[in-house]
Amino acid sequence: MKLAPAANVAQLSEFDEIIDVRSPGEFALDHIPGALNFPVLDDAERVRIGTLYKQVSAFDAKKMGAALVSHNIARHIETHFIDKPRTWKPLIYCWRGGNRSGAMAHILKQIGFDVAQLEGGYKAYRASVVADLARLPAQFHFRVVCGPTGSGKSRLLQALAETDAQVLDLEGLAAHRGSVLGNLPDAPQPTQKMFDSQLSWTLKQFDPTQPVYVEAESKKIGVLRVPDALLAQMRAGECVRIEIATPLRVALLKQEYVHFLNDPAALQAKLDCLVSLYGHEVIAHWNALAAQHAWDELVLLLLQYHYDPAYAKSTLRNFPAYTQTPAVLIDDINPAGFSAAAKQIHTQP
Repeated sequence: MKLAPAANVAQLSEFDEIIDVRSPGEFALDHIPGALNFPVLDDAERVRIGTLYKQVSAFDAKKMGAALVSHNIARHIETHFIDKPRTWKPLIYCWRGGNRSGAMAHILKQIGFDVAQLEGGYKAYRASVVADLARLPAQFHFRVVCGPTGSGKSRLLQALAETDAQVLDLEGLAAHRGSVLGNLPDAPQPTQKMFDSQLSWTLKQFDPTQPVYVEAESKKIGVLRVPDALLAQMRAGECVRIEIATPLRVALLKQEYVHFLNDPAALQAKLDCLVSLYGHEVIAHWNALAAQHAWDELVLLLLQYHYDPAYAKSTLRNFPAYTQTPAVLIDDINPAGFSAAAKQIHTQP
């Protein structure tokens, strides 16, 4: 009988595809970036077998499990693997590198595919991510983009990426803009483990001899935590300070948060979260401005009383030389303006 060989986490790039055979629920919580989900047991089946194991017997659970796994693997072969060439080289993994991935790997091996099973499964992969996030940040020199709310830091990062600069977009990976109003309307935040996975994978793509541009962030982006080692290395990096006139900041914020302009009630619900900071009277006034669609006045007040003081305090604490750092002026919030600023920044030694 031919057994599928074992592979380790360091060999992930050697395979044509990575197949995660865990249930869809497990896959959604976290998975190896780029992996495809072909579960040998779906979520309901996994619960069913677990219950049978605990309440009846391991023998009965194994019989039922074998039937379900065999049926699901056959379906995957018929619908997804039937056209794969003999040279196809997949890596299969499950939770611990045990029975679920072993069953899929065994059958694919018997067919003749050059298949391998991930040793230790997802748990080994997760351990490698935790180790990477403690180790990798120290390899890089970070240029940290600093500027008040509404200065277009995310747009500048995008423009920098278009110049082939190395960019770590933490807010993009976290699906959050990093403030009380930061939830994206069409994208929930990933789990912490998924965020870690994407972060680890992104860092591995970078060249340590070249700078990495990143936006100044606090310890948390929405509900997600930035790894301590990364945050420490960012704060030891070089500050890139950008300035933009207040009217342009207001205009940019109205573009970025247009979903709130279209749904004032959602904005008012967010503003209510600030009552403990500013009191009922202030929040009632801000909510009234939202109800009246007095957006320019509301944005100015939010910048003046909420965002700017907090940002100045945080930035000066983490980048004491911020006010002495020469500023890059952005006078156009269209793509051309950020492209010009990106070229100026990226050509600086």
